[in-house]
Amino acid sequence: MRPLLILASTALALTIPAAVSADHHGGGAHAAKPNDAIAAAVAAPTRTPANTARDPFRHPAETLAFFGVKPGDTVVELWPGGGWYSEILAPLAKAGGGTLYVAAPWERGLNRFKAKQAENADVYGAVKLAEFPHAGTNPKVPDGSADVVLTFRNVHNWRFDGADNTANAFKQIFAMLKPGGTLGVVEHRLNESDDAAKEEKSGYMKESSIIAFAEAAGFKLAGKSEINANPKDTKDYPKGVWTLPPSLAEGETDRAKYVAIGESDRMTLKFVKPAS
Repeated sequence: MRPLLILASTALALTIPAAVSADHHGGGAHAAKPNDAIAAAVAAPTRTPANTARDPFRHPAETLAFFGVKPGDTVVELWPGGGWYSEILAPLAKAGGGTLYVAAPWERGLNRFKAKQAENADVYGAVKLAEFPHAGTNPKVPDGSADVVLTFRNVHNWRFDGADNTANAFKQIFAMLKPGGTLGVVEHRLNESDDAAKEEKSGYMKESSIIAFAEAAGFKLAGKSEINANPKDTKDYPKGVWTLPPSLAEGETDRAKYVAIGESDRMTLKFVKPAS
């Protein structure tokens, strides 16, 4: 999760593919369009230019619309990092009377967000902090309290800690959601034909792996979208996904090539916690 420069709204609109969500029976589809509240939050003047520059790669308005995020929701953002999506979700919650939790390992995972709160209490002061995965003594997202839980390019980090810890993370997410609530996942996508061992070091994961973890925790797959797809991503770099922007792990070596590829090919998956 990282940053870059503001593009004109017309150019941005031209880069955004349609989001398609299959219905729960798999028989239909509809275009997901951002509502006015989401559009206003994406356009919030408090967002940093370095972050808005990544909008053409990350399609935040369409992604949040696909996940069904509404202004008055209780939303949990897992592992916010430097707060790329928090810069959108906090104004959305504030304007709509909703609640935003950011949840991560209590110390190292939330330090950058705490700094953000200190810099701009007006926007971020009401955001609630929680430990995730929850280990016992620190605040947690209350069970059954969330309308939507969102995680952007994080499941591979949990996978680095092992399959059991990944499974535990999905179980904790399931617990924090209300019945009928939504889990939205964006993740770097490994080809299904690739060796699954690449998940443990490349930063990429198979769609089938994430679906399996989610379904084992009790979720049902509600839809997929190609909003964040990038067919130019070959996924075969010695330094994994971090070879591509914004990390550019190779430095100046082949920089122009990797900038031309852009950010990674990403799956966008919507899950629901069954209502009963």
